[in-house]
This record gives sequence, structure tokens and C-alpha cells, in this order.
Amino acid sequence: MKRTGVVLIIILAFIGLADSSYLAQHEAAGAPLLCNINNLSGCNVVAASPYSHLFGIPLAEYGILFYGIVFVLAALELVVFDRLLRRMLQSISLVGVVASLYFTLVQVFLIGALCVYCLLSALIVFLMLVFAGLIEPVRTNKKQTPSDPPSPVVPHFSMPPTA
Repeated sequence: MKRTGVVLIIILAFIGLADSSYLAQHEAAGAPLLCNINNLSGCNVVAASPYSHLFGIPLAEYGILFYGIVFVLAALELVVFDRLLRRMLQSISLVGVVASLYFTLVQVFLIGALCVYCLLSALIVFLMLVFAGLIEPVRTNKKQTPSDPPSPVVPHFSMPPTA
């Protein structure tokens, strides 16, 4: 499951990069977003709200940075099999879920509109957290049971030959 989980995270990070890039491109161009899905047609309302920027930077650009970092970490984890990389993937995914939850609540309670691209990003981050939690630690083939005594260390001394 380890390899599958990491590969799925890489795929999700790529989709997240595409989603965030689309939003950032439309923000930079000042063009309206294509958003005509039943009750989720508030993309332009959300994008035009004061909550769509943090420190003067569009949230979509933070998304590009976030998904780029996740993509690189997952690709490295696929090759290196490192515990630190695995923990970083799990931690950054958790941070992403918390941020997505906050921004979804802002959409619902403060803006009063929902953006399908933002909800897609929240779903992607949630799935990445699930798959990051399923990544199994690397185990060695040799198992030592508690009943096995430790192997003794016996020093070897040799005496010089006598004449």
C-alpha cells in the first residue's frame, strides 16, 4: 500500500497544481472563472471577496506552492523511502486539511457562496491526508523476537608464538 499511497498523492498533487494554476491564471488576467455547476456557481463571488488574498497574495498562489511542495516530497518519498519525508507528507497534508476546512467555513458563513474549485482543492487535500496516513513504514526483513537472546560479543586475542 505504501507505493500506491505515494503514487496517489503524486497524482492528487498534480491535479491540485492544475486547479490552483487555473485559479491563479484567472486572477492574474482578471478574467471570470468558468463556474456553472448547479448550486456551486459562486466561484467569481468567492474569488472577488477580500478573503481570497492573504498578505496581498492570492490564495491560489499559496495553493501552487503547497501542491508543488507535496508533489516534490511525495516523489522523493517514492524513491528514498525516508521516515522524515513520510512524516513531512503527513504533516503538510494535515496543515492543508485544516486550512481547507477554515476556507470552506469562510465560504459558507462569511461569503455566502461556494466555489467548486475551492471545494475540489479541499477534497484533494483530504484524500492526500488519508493516503499519507496509509503509508506504511519501511520494515527490515530480519525480525528479532523478544525471546531471542542477544548474540554475545566474544573478543578474540591471539598470543604471539613462543620460541
